[in-house]
Amino acid sequence: MRQEHAAGAKVFVDYSGKRIPIADRDTGEIREAEIFVAVLGASSFTYAEATWTQTLPDWIGSHVRMFRFFDGVPRLVVPDNLKSGVSRASFYDPEINRSYGMMASHYGVGVLPARPRRPKDKSKVENGVRFAQSCILGRLRNQTFFSLAEANAAIRQALDRINDHVMRRLGVSRRQLFESVERAALASLPSEDYEFAEWRLARVSTDYHVEFKTFFYSVPHSLIRQQVDLRATARTIEIFHRGKRIAVHQRRYGGPRHGTDPDHMPSSHRRYAEWTPDRFRRWAASVGPETEGLVVAILASRPHPEQGFRTCLGVLRLFRDVTRDRAEAVSARAVEIGGLNCKSIASLIANHKAARQSTEPTAIVDHANLRGPDYFH
Repeated sequence: MRQEHAAGAKVFVDYSGKRIPIADRDTGEIREAEIFVAVLGASSFTYAEATWTQTLPDWIGSHVRMFRFFDGVPRLVVPDNLKSGVSRASFYDPEINRSYGMMASHYGVGVLPARPRRPKDKSKVENGVRFAQSCILGRLRNQTFFSLAEANAAIRQALDRINDHVMRRLGVSRRQLFESVERAALASLPSEDYEFAEWRLARVSTDYHVEFKTFFYSVPHSLIRQQVDLRATARTIEIFHRGKRIAVHQRRYGGPRHGTDPDHMPSSHRRYAEWTPDRFRRWAASVGPETEGLVVAILASRPHPEQGFRTCLGVLRLFRDVTRDRAEAVSARAVEIGGLNCKSIASLIANHKAARQSTEPTAIVDHANLRGPDYFH
């Protein structure tokens, strides 16, 4: 069937089967780059560029640069059934890759994949690919390129020759046809280019984090074991649950593997995360130097300071109902005899209290800076 293409209706996109070699300047190693080709339906105005791969980031990036080159957006994009664009090829219900679909939504363009194994559905781009192979790769076959940028600069010059070449059948060039017929029919570009984002399904683990490329990002702890959608760009990680964004993190490429927002933690975990040796020392110093010495001794007596945190909490609980003077006296005695556990300190408090119970009033040690044994209830 002869196909008539209305102005601004379709752009046909595909990769050339042939690649362009690019040499490493230092080692001389040759790496081949893919050639992306796009042809507008009505004017045959052509765009082409070299990319390293046909993977999703390169595929979507080529579309973004294509729309910028055309300075407008047609109503439909007709791709081949490349896995980067079409997750499942079907005549009736083709399944579009989610990231590719989000890009199309950003530009307000529809995606209409060609029928599987039906090259005539996109004969425009098939002819454009053949023309690109002869006019681009053929002309550049004797040149040596040392970077993708060098190759694309040469491809742009070849593109100008293609688009300015007068077509014998029509007597005008592709560029003239584009300017007179198709440019006005294209929709305007959005204010910002689409930023590539990768979408994934993830399940929240029992530590209320989701994983993306070996790094972990927190979500509210109430969503443990729930399935969420993860959107990853070069800069951010966004997490959605039932269409609502529930978390956003700066994307990690190094350093600590876990990015945890304290607001996502249960209150008990948040209190535990706030336990540090410095915090225990500050609390002890607010009582007095002898108590600070006791806490330092407790932490130093363990192979790892964290192993002394619960002992320090026990001391806090024991000192809650004694005066500062008594706490200082007990601390000094505990350090002297090496009684660096709660049982010894409780015994010292009981002995000291029995000796002075009739004369000493009760006071409360200030412990506002540290949550104590109520953590365990």
